[in-house]
Amino acid sequence: MSTVTLAATQMHCGDDFAANLNRAEALVREAAAKGGQIILLQELFETPYFCKDQDPDWFTDAREFENHPVLARFSALAAELGVVLPVSYFEAAGPAHYNSVAIIDADGAILGTYRKSHIPQGPGYEEKFYFSPGDTGFRVWKTRFATLGVGICWDQWFPEAARAMALMGAEVLLYPTAIGSEPQDPTLDSLGHWQRVMQGHAGANLMPLVASNRVGSEQGKTCGLTFYGGSFIADHTGAKVAEMDRESEGVLTATFNLDAVRAARRAWGVFRDRRPDLYGTLSSLDGRLRGN
Repeated sequence: MSTVTLAATQMHCGDDFAANLNRAEALVREAAAKGGQIILLQELFETPYFCKDQDPDWFTDAREFENHPVLARFSALAAELGVVLPVSYFEAAGPAHYNSVAIIDADGAILGTYRKSHIPQGPGYEEKFYFSPGDTGFRVWKTRFATLGVGICWDQWFPEAARAMALMGAEVLLYPTAIGSEPQDPTLDSLGHWQRVMQGHAGANLMPLVASNRVGSEQGKTCGLTFYGGSFIADHTGAKVAEMDRESEGVLTATFNLDAVRAARRAWGVFRDRRPDLYGTLSSLDGRLRGN
């Protein structure tokens, strides 16, 4: 029987980068002590969510994938604890900058990086100022415990991304996130919507899913955001099996029998009955087939 224990962390991030990293490490250790084997940290946990503003000073904090000190630190931690760690970071690559996740296997090997494909732009979430659209394409990663598909925050709103990773062999979907209030509309609360969209990805692709979000209020130069937490783990039917509240820091864990999930995925027939010959409109922005 192939079982895996998935874990999500949830934490506040402040202006003290060293303290953020120490807190993240402490939560990884806590999750590992609770049996976590694949432990998801939230998006851009080293820093405050700097995309609240368009501030060019933040570009000095981007670093290259090779010899990245945070990745080196969490590589050593993964090897020490024998856990898999997807690690979010602000990547510099020549003149370009990306919102990226490095996948670190349980022996500390850094398997590679994924660059966020869908880049949002709106009040309080000024990501197009900082990040180029990712050029890696969707990827999956065969780790010691499971084959992982990893998207980053805004990627989680796109069913095409989840399905692509499922078709490529993912057994678990992971989404590190930074999402909360909307400065232009204080009455808008997307927590339930945010969760349900990802629950749909889990149910439609019949595989467990982990989402890790931050908590706490952060004030920028032009606006403030309150991150609403709600980190959760869903099973292969989309049902939430573990969930954090809106304010607490901590970890979640849930254990899955991947053999049983794989059998359910094969038996349900959604991959057998797909009709990719009918999905051509998905390759256009306006839903029109070209050349007909």
